[in-house]
Amino acid sequence: MTNTINDRITELRNVMQRVGISAFIFPSTDPHQGEYIPDHWKGREWISGFDGSAGTAVVTLKRAALWTDSRYFIAATEQLADTEFVLMKERIAGTPSIAEWLASEFEGCDDVNIGVDGWVCSNAFVTELVGALGELGNFFVQTDFDPLAELWTDRPSIPKNKIELQPIAYAGESTTSKLARIREALAAQYADGIMVSALDEIAWTLNLRGSDVHCNPVFVAYLLIGAKTAKLFVDADKLTDEVRAYLANEGVEVKRYDEVLSELAAYNGSNLLLDGNQLNFQVFNAVEEVLTLVAPSPIPAMKAVKNEVEVEGFRQAMIRDGVAMVKFLKWLKPAVEAGGETEISLDKKLTAFRAEQDLFKGISFDTIVGYEAHGAIVHYEATPETDIPVAPHGLVLIDSGAQYLDGTTDITRTIALGDVTDEQKKIYTLVLKGHIQLDLCKFPAGACGSQIDAFARGAMWREGYNFMHGTGHGVGSYLNVHEGPHQIRMEWRPAPLKAGMTVTNEPGIYLEGKFGVRIENTLVIQPYKTTAFGEFLQFETLTLAPIDTAPIDFSMMTTEEVEWLNAYHKKVYNTLSPYLNDEEKAWLKAACATV
Repeated sequence: MTNTINDRITELRNVMQRVGISAFIFPSTDPHQGEYIPDHWKGREWISGFDGSAGTAVVTLKRAALWTDSRYFIAATEQLADTEFVLMKERIAGTPSIAEWLASEFEGCDDVNIGVDGWVCSNAFVTELVGALGELGNFFVQTDFDPLAELWTDRPSIPKNKIELQPIAYAGESTTSKLARIREALAAQYADGIMVSALDEIAWTLNLRGSDVHCNPVFVAYLLIGAKTAKLFVDADKLTDEVRAYLANEGVEVKRYDEVLSELAAYNGSNLLLDGNQLNFQVFNAVEEVLTLVAPSPIPAMKAVKNEVEVEGFRQAMIRDGVAMVKFLKWLKPAVEAGGETEISLDKKLTAFRAEQDLFKGISFDTIVGYEAHGAIVHYEATPETDIPVAPHGLVLIDSGAQYLDGTTDITRTIALGDVTDEQKKIYTLVLKGHIQLDLCKFPAGACGSQIDAFARGAMWREGYNFMHGTGHGVGSYLNVHEGPHQIRMEWRPAPLKAGMTVTNEPGIYLEGKFGVRIENTLVIQPYKTTAFGEFLQFETLTLAPIDTAPIDFSMMTTEEVEWLNAYHKKVYNTLSPYLNDEEKAWLKAACATV
C-alpha cells in the first residue's frame, strides 16, 4: 500500500504542475458534510491511506501532511508509515494549522495557488482558509478543480440504493408537521426558506431512510424548503412507486440531484437561510447574496429532541440490544478460555447475536474490539493484518451498536477475560466512577455539555489521568449514531441540553501500548424538578447490559457509586430476564448480583 500511496502522490503532483496548483487539500467530507460518507467521496483516504472518519490531507509539490485528532493518533501513525505523509496532531501544542504550514512551505513565494474541491469543502472551511492564508502570504484559493476525477480511475459511483419509508409508528411525527415547524422557525429568523444538505436532516424531515452510507440509514439528496413548497433533489432510480406517491402526498416535488445549482440560481424568495458549516462552497454560492440569510439551521436542534414515540422506540430497541449483549457476554469468557478466538471473531459473534433480534437493520458503526494494547487505540478496528488472538487474561474493550427500525444503539463494555493487573483495576475503577458520576448529575435546563463534562473526569483528574475525546454525543432515532448539535466534552460547545435529547456517557482512559478502558451507556435527558431556581434536568439510562464487576477496586468506590451500580444491575436484570431462557437468566442474575 505504501508504494501505491506514494505513486498516487506522484501522479497528483504531475496533474498539479500541469494545471498550475501548488498545493491541494483533501478534507474528510462529501458534498453533504457528513462524518461518515459514501465511498465515492473518500478522496482523502484514497490519496493518503488513512481511513479514519476525521482528517485533512494536504499535498504540495514537495511535501505531504495529514491533520487528525487524538482519536486517531496511533492509527494514523501506523497507516501513514513509510508514506510521504507527516502526521500533524490537532490541538497539540506546536502543531501548525493547515494555513500556517502552507505559509511556511511557501515562504517568500508569490501567487501561490491552493486547490480545494468546492463540492466537498464547506463554505465555512473555504472562507476561513482564504482569510487565514490572506493574513500569511500571497495565496489564491481555487475551488473549481477536482484532480480525483482524472486520477481515481476505479472510483466508486454515487450510490443508487432504494429509499424506504420510516413509518409514523416509529417516527412519531408526520412530515407535514415537521415542515410546518421548520417554516415557523425560519419565519422567526425572517427567512422564507432553507437549503438542507445534511443527509440525516433530510431523512428526519421527510420520514425516509436509505442505505447509501455504511452504518447510517440515509440517502444522497438535497432538500430545498420554501415558504409553501419543498423540492427533493435525488437520483430518480432511488425512488420506489410507494415513496414517489408518499412524497407527492406530502407536497414534496422531486428534482434530479444534479439540478440543485440551477434551481438555487433561479430562487425567487427574499431570504433563503444558508448554513455555511453545512453547505458546500458550490451550493452555498449558487444563490445571489442579496437573497440569502447566513445562519445556523434550526433542524439539528429539532431533530435532537426526541418525541415520546421515539423515546419509547429507543427503550424497546435497547431491550433487544441488551438481550443480544447478554447472549454475547455469556458466550464470551468460555469461548476465549476454549481458545481460537480473535478480535474479528468476537466482532462477528456479537453482530450475529444482534442480527437475531427483531427490527435489526445492521450495525450502527464498525465494531471496535480492542484486546489489551489495541484497546488503547480509541477508534481501533481490527483488520486481517492487525487481528490478534484473545486470551483468557487482561482486558478487552468492545464498542459497538446497532440500527433497529425503532432506535439506534451505542454501547461500550470493557471486560476482564481473566486475571488483570492492579493498574488495570485502578484505571477501570476510575473510568467507572466517572461514568456513574455523570449519570447521577442533575443540572439546570439550558446548561450545555461542556458545563457538566467534569463530572466524568473528576476522579481521574485527581489521579493525573485524562482522555482527549468527547464524553458524550447525541444519538439518532434510527439515524446516525453521532448526532448534534449538543455534546458533552471539555471543549466549549454552547448547544443547550434539553429534555428529550439522547446523549452517550463514555469516559475512558488509554495507556498507549498497554490497554484501554471505556464504559458507555446511551442516556435520554428527562425533567428532574422545578424549584425557585428554575427547571432542573436528569438522565435516564437507556442502555441495558451488565457492567463487569470483576475489574473493580471497591476500595475506590463511594457508597453512592456502589448503590448506583446495584440499582442499575437490578434494572438490567428485571427488564431483560423475561426475554431470556433459564440458562441465560442464571448467567445474568450472577452478572447483576448485588456487590
